[in-house]
Amino acid sequence: MSGGRTVAGGREMAPGSRVRLCPRGRGADIFDLALVGRTATVERVDEDMEGRLHLVVALDDDPGRDLGPRNQLGHRFFVGLDEVEPLAGDAPSRKVLVAGIGNVFHGDDGFGVEVVRRLAERTLPPGVDVTDFGIRGIDLMYALGDGYETVVLVDAAARGHEPGTVSLVEPDPDGFGGVAVDAHGLDPAQVLRLARDNGPVPARILLVACEPSARTTDATWEMKLSAPVGAAVAEAVLLIERLLAKELTERGVEK
Repeated sequence: MSGGRTVAGGREMAPGSRVRLCPRGRGADIFDLALVGRTATVERVDEDMEGRLHLVVALDDDPGRDLGPRNQLGHRFFVGLDEVEPLAGDAPSRKVLVAGIGNVFHGDDGFGVEVVRRLAERTLPPGVDVTDFGIRGIDLMYALGDGYETVVLVDAAARGHEPGTVSLVEPDPDGFGGVAVDAHGLDPAQVLRLARDNGPVPARILLVACEPSARTTDATWEMKLSAPVGAAVAEAVLLIERLLAKELTERGVEK
């Protein structure tokens, strides 16, 4: 199990819940002492092989917490349900994740990364997280179990259209209907299957895809998008903003 919800200290714990850490029962461990009294945000609820639940948390005052999405070595901590004091207030809403996928060293394969970079510079509604996953499939897998209601994947995908064509694809239960989106070594269809095996995933997963130029291959070492794909970035940004407005309105979230 990964993601999900549980109860600690009489309050429901879910991704986004805030807690005060109070490690106990493990002696005078120097790492425990360093965590006592610190506030943190719950990233996931994990279940170990013995069926025991743990919270994966990120410290609120850790300057490195935003270096990567999840499971950054040294920036995430596992704590027991009896080692936290829930803080007052509702957990921040985590409605939609926009996930950029791609290898910036492979020309047009960096499309998804560039789109989320531009999105991150814009004002987005509350409840929306924008993350550059690059080629980090394990991080994306865990993110799919982090309690989002909708995930929008952004990637270059060969669908047989003219280069620069932007498409919106909703995967079937077995993947993305044969859409080729794994040129960078991160196959979202495989990641989605792994995430489903690991626990609940968002009810809705979408793919905003851009047709790459024919010259873009695994062997391409080019940190620049081709002209048609570069021109499509702005179109994709506007499409995603419309998707966000629609998703949040349908779910009753104030924009």
